[in-house]
Amino acid sequence: MSDYLPSYYREIREAEQLLDREAVELNELNEAIRDVRDQLFVDTATWGLTQWERICGIPTDEAKPLHQRRSVIKSKLRGVGTVTVGLVKDVAEAYDNGEVDVTEDPVGYAVTITFVSNHGVPDNLDDIRQALQEIIPAHLAIYFAFTYMTYEALDTYSLTWANVDAKALNWADWETYKQ
Repeated sequence: MSDYLPSYYREIREAEQLLDREAVELNELNEAIRDVRDQLFVDTATWGLTQWERICGIPTDEAKPLHQRRSVIKSKLRGVGTVTVGLVKDVAEAYDNGEVDVTEDPVGYAVTITFVSNHGVPDNLDDIRQALQEIIPAHLAIYFAFTYMTYEALDTYSLTWANVDAKALNWADWETYKQ
């Protein structure tokens, strides 16, 4: 800030101290403004998630990690309109943060959600199930299919058993392994 003042102020100790203190205060003010701005967007909100949850009619569960709470909010915001395969896909992908396939079975009155890009069962499967039950008509059953590490995928990663042994993976880590 002293660059904006006449040069003779640099020799005045009180003026320098005043400018230093004002700079600290202005930096804190700018940080507070950025923090409030971050609350306006679901992807960057922290303490503002409770307001987003209130707006969407979602009960607040502060025990959940922030990314799961954000997923619930984004899903609720996306899940408006006529129920189509695309809408179901958008809602499920909002939770999983990966690609999903949605398969309709009109004869069997069912919808199958297959998690394609992320291996294993998502941490917040109950939240996904609840969100989908809210938008999918009640007469349709919802099934989930999960992908896991296969020997074929192992070949595409160009890993040998020696490489796999060196990683010291337990069974759960092996099933969900992704390179």
